[in-house]
Amino acid sequence: MPFTQPTRIAPSILAADFARLGEEVKNVVAGGADWIHFDVMDNHYVPNLTIGPMVCEALRPHTQAPIDVHLMVEPVDAIIPQFAKAGANIITFHPEASRHPDRTLSLIKEHGCQAGLVFNPATSLEWMDYVMDKLDVVLLMSVNPGFGGQKFIPATLTKLAQARRKIDAWVNGGGQRIALEVDGGVKTDNIAAIRAAGADTFVAGSAIFSQPDYKTVIDTLRAEIARGETMSA
Repeated sequence: MPFTQPTRIAPSILAADFARLGEEVKNVVAGGADWIHFDVMDNHYVPNLTIGPMVCEALRPHTQAPIDVHLMVEPVDAIIPQFAKAGANIITFHPEASRHPDRTLSLIKEHGCQAGLVFNPATSLEWMDYVMDKLDVVLLMSVNPGFGGQKFIPATLTKLAQARRKIDAWVNGGGQRIALEVDGGVKTDNIAAIRAAGADTFVAGSAIFSQPDYKTVIDTLRAEIARGETMSA
């Protein structure tokens, strides 16, 4: 498989020090992060309650990096305009949390953001097939959503390869590029295999924020991504 897609590392601020979030965002971007990943949990669609649009708005002046908002909320439509206004660049959601995923994707785009679907470990990729023209991102969860610090589910590698084939077929047929993102348990010791399976965008939380030097760990992740491109999935 030729690796033609650019790769991105998207640290999840869920694992950052919330007492100094602005500083954490600046430091991780200075260390080489491409996107800033927001895990938005509502204690309804998923257990746990995290951050809302006010935090996004507060952080927006601290970085030029794209803010990648992953909505683990139900219902989703009402909160999309709030995050768009707060400065989000990318908004993804779970199709099970929307009555009309096609309409929700359109709503995100109408508010000037890139749009994407998120697939839980047990959610079928078939949702993609009917909305490919509206997708900028496909995010595969490699853990069950709701908590940070979980272990990567190995079966995600097979699912990533399936998603990559769908996206490549779409692009080869003249469709727009679609990022293939993975979130959950991504670390220096498995990111090569995740890249080999076809991912191009990598969410990492504790793997980055638990380290004293963000640049060192991001450089290591990038080296492992490059190694993954020499592996056969």
